[in-house]
Amino acid sequence: MPALLNLSALGDDEIRLRESPYENYIESSCLLPFAPGSDIYYRPCKRLRVTAPFIITREERKVASVFKKQQLPRSIDSLPDECLFEILRRLPRFQDRSIASCVSKRWLMLLSSIQTSEVVEEQHKRTELLRSSMRPLPDLNQAIPFELELDSDIESGGYLTRSLDVDEATDTRLAAIAIGAAGHGGLGKLNIRGGNSTCKATDVGLSAIGRLCPSLRSLSMWKVPLVSDVGLAAVADGCPMLENLDLCQCPMLSDNGLIAIAQKCPNLRSIKLDSCSGISNDGLQAIGRYCQKLVSASIKDCPLVGDKGISGLVAAASSSLMKIKLQNLNINDVSLGVIGHYGKALTDIYLIALENISERGFWIMGNALNMVSLTSITISCCPGITDLGLEAIAKCCPHLKHLYLQKSCNITDTGLKVFTRSTSILESLQLEDCSMITLHGILDGLLNCTARFRSLALIKCTGIRDITYYPNELPTCLSLRFLTIRDCPGFTSSSLAVVSKLCPNLQQIDLTGLGGVTDVGFLPLVKSSESRLVKVTLEGCMNISDASISALVKAHGSSLKLLNLDGCKKVSDKSLLAIVANCSVLEDLDISRCNVSDIGVAALSSAEKLKLRVLSLAGCYGVTKRSLQFLGKMKDSLEGLNLQQCKLTNAHGIGLLEEKLWWCDILT
Repeated sequence: MPALLNLSALGDDEIRLRESPYENYIESSCLLPFAPGSDIYYRPCKRLRVTAPFIITREERKVASVFKKQQLPRSIDSLPDECLFEILRRLPRFQDRSIASCVSKRWLMLLSSIQTSEVVEEQHKRTELLRSSMRPLPDLNQAIPFELELDSDIESGGYLTRSLDVDEATDTRLAAIAIGAAGHGGLGKLNIRGGNSTCKATDVGLSAIGRLCPSLRSLSMWKVPLVSDVGLAAVADGCPMLENLDLCQCPMLSDNGLIAIAQKCPNLRSIKLDSCSGISNDGLQAIGRYCQKLVSASIKDCPLVGDKGISGLVAAASSSLMKIKLQNLNINDVSLGVIGHYGKALTDIYLIALENISERGFWIMGNALNMVSLTSITISCCPGITDLGLEAIAKCCPHLKHLYLQKSCNITDTGLKVFTRSTSILESLQLEDCSMITLHGILDGLLNCTARFRSLALIKCTGIRDITYYPNELPTCLSLRFLTIRDCPGFTSSSLAVVSKLCPNLQQIDLTGLGGVTDVGFLPLVKSSESRLVKVTLEGCMNISDASISALVKAHGSSLKLLNLDGCKKVSDKSLLAIVANCSVLEDLDISRCNVSDIGVAALSSAEKLKLRVLSLAGCYGVTKRSLQFLGKMKDSLEGLNLQQCKLTNAHGIGLLEEKLWWCDILT
């Protein structure tokens, strides 16, 4: 063996070959590893550490335990929001971001704050492009997974629709919708139905929708009190494709939010404002100025909106605006004058509860002679409408087809006669709560109507009552198909017999609430009808008996699809037997509060050619629990069943019926 070399000049340091004074290299506290093939060993320059036991006092132990508890766990959640934001925005795929949002609420809100333009995905796109070039052709014989089929069905419509009720309308839910919808074609329609005191949706959730849903086309918010202009401005910034905006009872919204929508959403086509106390004229003027594609506008119960806002909206959007609805606003004759002058594209006008508009306003609107495209007009609760204004509207609107007047107490038979004479293509006329209109005026109007007139409705017109004499020339309206006379207490069988001679081609009849109509008046109507009746409503006609129903189904059973006999107490099982024998296409039958029993129900269930979809037996005290077995036989066609206020006290029987008709909506 080689000799051991000892250099005493180096003091304590010794250099030895091959051998070491330490049996265990670990005990030597060497900082450098000792390789097996090394020829030189040297002692460390540092003094050896003393490894005696360390004595810890009781106070030091308490401090150490407290410090250990205060130490944060070593995880990704210990990072600040800024760092976590940078990490999450580098998730390239929608699926990855959607999965990450399920980790915690903090991650969800951070992901919802990342705009689409901030996502780092260029590298992912290049990788996917490379993979697609090397991807083999799919096997057409392989079954498609269920998840893929579900996704394809969801995306087939192009855009998703989401609706949130009161309990669901929260910022967390909106953020989840914004992140999840991005990977399924994008969110196209969002409906938020909140509550004045319970809705928790704020600007935070709506801003997430604005950042992550650029394809949003329709936004509807009802009773959302915590959303302000900040949230609406975020939607305007991120959703330039917005077309429909519906805001109802949003008190925090003002003109600033509406102006942002107008400036950044040029494709807006429809706007509805209902009970928005913070919106005034400036917002409506901006909508008219910037939204050149606006088609429909509805303004209701907005106290700050006046003539300036309505005039600016209509004048600026005159080339595109087709429908306008004004309800309960502080406007006067000026607004109607502007509508008449600039409403060349208007097709539908709704004027409701405008108390400050006088006869002069309607006259000016009509005599402007520019509403050449108007086809339908509705005037309700406007005391300023008179015969003069109605005549002016008829003369300036050559294409008017539909007129609906409600609570217009100043319209008389004279105005109605002049109106029907001036309109050449009138198709429908509905008068509700017009007390000055009498049966003479109706007959004169029918005499002036052309072959296009198809629908007449008289509702709660107390002036409609029996008359003792008739005009020398009774009109014959062969084109009339739909007749509604509802809740007119003065209209009895004698008047109905006259009407039956004038309208032989009726298809739908509604005589709701006419307690004075009996078989004497209804039977001539059935016999004189040359065309087949399809829908007949006799609700509340308590003097109609089995004779009328039997005659009705014998003459029109092959075409009758709906029959409503609610409250006809003189109708019994005889009518049901006649229905079973003669009706083949009847789908909807309402015999509520009629004098029917289990025998009639048994007959309905045994009918082979009768396939009812909706059956109502509410208030039929003659129907007992024995009818449950018969109703169970109608499982092949029945979709809706009303058994309220019936003597069906057998809860077990109701349960069995629900099992048999599990797809049917049953009311008990």
